[in-house]
Amino acid sequence: MKVSLDIDPDYEQTKVTIHCKEMDESIQDILDFLKKQETEFIVGKSGEMQHILKPKEIHFFHTEEDTVVAVTANGSYKLKEKLYELEQVLPSTHFVRLSKSVIANLHELSHFEASFNGTLCVHFKSGAKEYVTRTYVGKIKESLQMNRRKNG
Repeated sequence: MKVSLDIDPDYEQTKVTIHCKEMDESIQDILDFLKKQETEFIVGKSGEMQHILKPKEIHFFHTEEDTVVAVTANGSYKLKEKLYELEQVLPSTHFVRLSKSVIANLHELSHFEASFNGTLCVHFKSGAKEYVTRTYVGKIKESLQMNRRKNG
């Protein structure tokens, strides 16, 4: 891997560009590292109060009508961001899409069970549960490294 650094006081902001032949795990790790640096906190609203939330404390995000809600051990908070915007800034090593309306923190998952229609029911450490739609089952299995072949 070749690394170049161009320092110039005339630059107004830092810009990172990656040139690669193909996307691989090392490139994804770099992107996730950069995303993590960018998203140190998310602002959520509960009643009239604004709360500073750390992404690692959020169990999952889901939509309620037209609003995105962050669920933590301390309660639920309404966000101004859309789910697709959160998906772009949250590290994929910690957060995974479960459905069109849910993004989960992998570190807050307790267990899951298969449903009869090809979906998964995901249980969180908090006791909450959400469903993984068939579209996203492969992605969550990949994130949890469930597609590994068993030896023996």
